[in-house]
Amino acid sequence: MNDKDLKIKYDTICQHLAQRKLKPAFDLLENLIRESGLLIHLDEWRNLEQNYSYMLKYTVEGIQDPERQKVYRKLIVSVFELCDKIYDEIRLKMSSSVTYEKKRGFKPALQFHTLLDELEDFYLQEQLVSLVDDAEVQQSSKRISARDHQQKMVTLFYFVWFQNELNDEHRAFLKAFLNSELIEKSYKSFIVSAMLLSLLRYFDEAKFAVLFDAYEHELPEINQRAIVGLLIGFYRYDSRLAYYPSITGRLKLLNENPEFKQNLEQIIIQLIRSKETEKIQKKITDEILPEMIKISPNLKDKINLDSLMDDTMGDDENPEWEKIFEDSPGLMNKMEEFSELQMEGADVFMSSFAMLKMFPFFSEFANWFMPFFTKNPEIDFVVNRGDSVTDQFLKAIDAAPVLCNSDKYSFCLSLQNIPAENREFMAEGLKAEMQQFDELQNDEALTDPGKKAAYISNLYIQDLYRFFKLHPRKTDFEDIFNWRFDFHNKETLGEMLKEDAGIVRNIAEYYFTKNYYNEAAEVFNYLLSEEKSGELYQKLGYCYQKLGDFEQALKAYKSAELFELNKKWNLNKIALCYRNLKQPKKALEYYREVEVLDEENLNVQLNIGHCLLELDRFEEALKTYFKVEYLMPENKKVWKPIGWCSLVAGKFEQAEKYFAKLIDDSPNKHDLMNMGHVQWCLGKRKEALDYYKQSIVKTEFTESEFFEVFHEDLHYLIGLGIDKDDVPIMLDQLRYFVEE
Repeated sequence: MNDKDLKIKYDTICQHLAQRKLKPAFDLLENLIRESGLLIHLDEWRNLEQNYSYMLKYTVEGIQDPERQKVYRKLIVSVFELCDKIYDEIRLKMSSSVTYEKKRGFKPALQFHTLLDELEDFYLQEQLVSLVDDAEVQQSSKRISARDHQQKMVTLFYFVWFQNELNDEHRAFLKAFLNSELIEKSYKSFIVSAMLLSLLRYFDEAKFAVLFDAYEHELPEINQRAIVGLLIGFYRYDSRLAYYPSITGRLKLLNENPEFKQNLEQIIIQLIRSKETEKIQKKITDEILPEMIKISPNLKDKINLDSLMDDTMGDDENPEWEKIFEDSPGLMNKMEEFSELQMEGADVFMSSFAMLKMFPFFSEFANWFMPFFTKNPEIDFVVNRGDSVTDQFLKAIDAAPVLCNSDKYSFCLSLQNIPAENREFMAEGLKAEMQQFDELQNDEALTDPGKKAAYISNLYIQDLYRFFKLHPRKTDFEDIFNWRFDFHNKETLGEMLKEDAGIVRNIAEYYFTKNYYNEAAEVFNYLLSEEKSGELYQKLGYCYQKLGDFEQALKAYKSAELFELNKKWNLNKIALCYRNLKQPKKALEYYREVEVLDEENLNVQLNIGHCLLELDRFEEALKTYFKVEYLMPENKKVWKPIGWCSLVAGKFEQAEKYFAKLIDDSPNKHDLMNMGHVQWCLGKRKEALDYYKQSIVKTEFTESEFFEVFHEDLHYLIGLGIDKDDVPIMLDQLRYFVEE
């Protein structure tokens, strides 16, 4: 049994328990115990199963017991806990994942009654050294090194990660640790991340409690990691949270705080936005970078790079800068789009730093979760702290507002490969950006106190994204970024979110703007069940339209009709749905209504023409198409329907004229085939065969596809006078021509 099969069995048991199907849960759990050889748990399983049997018996016999539901819920919790225990023990015994490889070899030597004092002593010694200029004190053998101190933090990280259940001593220590005025905030944040990993690995009520405590911390660097961890935990264990009133109760208390609600909404949207990362990286790689590479050979001369470094130069802007993008006019728009994505909080640097995760620093698992701070002793191995330029650069990286911690380390570790003069130039650039950001952040702090928290949580989510997507052993972990993050569908958080229609609407709108139409439709449907709205019906219809469900789209658009909101747009959409549902007569009715409201709209005229064509009303369709051609002579798209309508209406010379125009321009397989039809109707059989041959040979029309389409058109040709007995002869001749 491998990790994947084991997880499927575990998830199935948990699903049965969540749905209160205890009989199949007990059966599967017994099989798992016996298959794994963990017979030591068989007695516990038997006791639980026997207690449940008694409960069933008493219930069926009608014996009244006011405590029954309480006992029932406690029994379910006990089965959950036994299942967790067995799942963990099996993995500890046989899992090949990096988690259990490390857990098997981890032998903690932590004494929690003295650990906090030991950790705080490091900072007290640092303060002492800064106060006395004494070489003996500074060189004392008793002094704890920064590296040893960090190693203790890493050991604590692993302890928290591998601990199945936290006892009272652990909780008391962690509370004191987080509240310590001496411990570096980066290390506190680091241990909060360990708690998230631990919770994902093994459910524990106490872990939620620690994360709730951490969320109440005054520092956003800590409380934002905590709320991200809580949200991921809520999503992961939604099906069982109803059995833990201490968790749901504390969540409800937090929900009374408007700041928490705002924070919650921000992080849900950030988690949803993380699913855009691959799409953004593809856009940068496929569109923006090729354009930048294209202009780079001329860039140096165009902006006079050498003169930019001249300190004697004035503050005048270089007029040549305006010409930089002449060779690539689309790049400016793409760069503006890139800037907007960055301002929105999108992860635009993932691909840039993906290749920089191969440094030895990242071979230490815990370092993927270490917040960036300039005093990290790991940095000493790659940088010269005595170099003032490097020191300036480190401070600039530390304050860089758009880089997550993981990327800051990547950037910093790359310093050894960057010449000193380039480092200085880059440091100045980062410093300038940092100053602008600080000004912006200070202004925003006055108007929106939650803005700083939003920056921190967003960058932390990017750190997590890099771990789950880039770690060499990433396949050993369930990728949380493959989850739907449909919090609105979850029992615990969904109910709470739906208490505030504004939050739910914002989430729906975000789904909608990012083209997650399935999720948007789900939320719009919920909102409409609470309150009817023309705009919501239209947006719901649009979601279904984009999903290709035209029946549901039509239903929504028809509901929106009652609200008289943007009537012309709505009528157009209803007509579009009828066309896609192969009801051209109904579509035509609605396009005629739009025509009354917008007589000059040529797209409406084209659609009317298409409906008439689909209804075989070719003469009327021709009049409409000619009107479009007259008013928009440059529109080549109208030639094709004019040519086809002319052909089926028996106007062969007119059809020949328009298909000839198409063939002279850029013909496709259907244009060549249709010209063949025209030539045959004109009695020019050789020319007809030649066009049919071109249709197959010159385009991507396979022979079988050609004959399939030909037979769809055959009833028109026979109606136009083609002898049906000649058809198989002509087609056989065509087969010979194609082989030549």
